[in-house]
Amino acid sequence: MVSDRAYLAGGRTGGGLSALRREVGRIMSGFAANGAAPVEPAALLPADLLIDLYGEDLRARAYTTHDPVLGEQMLRPDFTVPVAQMHMQSGAMSGRYAYAGSVWRRQEPGSNRPTEYLQCGMEVFGEADIAQTDAEVFSILAEALRAAPVAPVTGDMGIILAGINALDTTELRKAALLRHLWRPARFKRLLERYANPQAPGKTRAALLEATASGRLDELLTAPAIGLRSVDEVKSRAKRLFEDANTPPIPAPQVALLERALMVKAPMGQAITALRNIATEMPALTPAIDLVEARAEAISGFGIDGYQLPFEASYGRTTLEYYDGFVFGFAADPAHNLPQIAQGGRYGALTRALGGNTPAVGGIIRPEALLALEGRP
Repeated sequence: MVSDRAYLAGGRTGGGLSALRREVGRIMSGFAANGAAPVEPAALLPADLLIDLYGEDLRARAYTTHDPVLGEQMLRPDFTVPVAQMHMQSGAMSGRYAYAGSVWRRQEPGSNRPTEYLQCGMEVFGEADIAQTDAEVFSILAEALRAAPVAPVTGDMGIILAGINALDTTELRKAALLRHLWRPARFKRLLERYANPQAPGKTRAALLEATASGRLDELLTAPAIGLRSVDEVKSRAKRLFEDANTPPIPAPQVALLERALMVKAPMGQAITALRNIATEMPALTPAIDLVEARAEAISGFGIDGYQLPFEASYGRTTLEYYDGFVFGFAADPAHNLPQIAQGGRYGALTRALGGNTPAVGGIIRPEALLALEGRP
């Protein structure tokens, strides 16, 4: 019906709209009580900035339009990037911001997921005590959802990032693994290929042999076909040759990384399991120390941080710019709703914007929250 919005029946008119506005106001009041100033980024954002930060895959998910003066623009797919940009441009050392408004995402054909929905969120920049600020943001969202039937889950992307960087392989291979981190199936295939390289096919074998013998120019005498130039083909051939002559990633290291990714337990037990792995992969230790410090800090807000569910692989399919603490609050799957709230830490995003500012935040989907609370 035209009066429905996102997951909320009747949310665009009358009593449904009034209830939604009250819910948004309640959530925003909670953010304001914790020092967050209201902000409202533009709905249309420069496409080049978003693509630089998210990658070309964003084109498949964002709505784009072309302005004769401003060039390609996108309807904001979320608030984090524009709020981070606003903070960076302000020149302030630190800041807390809250926002509420629509975001737009294209969906797959046949999907019943909405293309427009509300986000209420809070972002915190520049606060140096990472564990304490993570815990505070988590507790603020947990308090906003206190009356809702949701279950929390936590994770930390820092574990897998440390594990990848500890692998005994080239920086090129590490970069490829990091690039595909958000696509678990593709990441697994790539890791397996680096650990157990297969003999190249006939065409690739010929390309590698020509590169090794210095006869690549002879192989490329035919007219170029397709979108790649001859120079691009040569560059690609050189990278393939270097990769083919790179030793496999040691099997014990791959096994340790896979063990770390499989850790799924209450946070206290997860810390113990990860520390056992770190006896053989010490590079994980600083990230594990941060997980433990965060569990202790969360406990200071009246939530038993050591009993919170922890999944080392959590966040690898939807939270693309997070590089540290990640968390979510989910309804029972029977309700067929998205995560009611989610968030995490994203220092790499601020570095991509030209700074080096600690940053963490989270969002609540008020339409989904009201829909959940109104269901049996």
